[in-house]
Amino acid sequence: MAFTVNIYYTGEKGNAKKFAEEMKTSGLVDRIRAEKGNLRYDYFFPMDDPETVLLIDAWENGEALDFHHKSPEMSEIAALREKYHLKMRVQKFIEAK
Repeated sequence: MAFTVNIYYTGEKGNAKKFAEEMKTSGLVDRIRAEKGNLRYDYFFPMDDPETVLLIDAWENGEALDFHHKSPEMSEIAALREKYHLKMRVQKFIEAK
């Protein structure tokens, strides 16, 4: 059963966009995309909210998502989120078969 997680990162003064840019330039995005079971890891910028970035994160199954949540990359993400003073809103979708 595949999982898709939408994460809305919201900050001030362009910090959400800076966070996404640093995730990409640091190589963290590429490392997450290389994790076993990752199907998608892409950032988007809502047209009507310049202080928010949307991450669409998809995984083959719950085991892959759980592995990701325990990975060293998660602490790096948390540190960057703290650096940019971001708030998160999370939506999780489970693919029906």
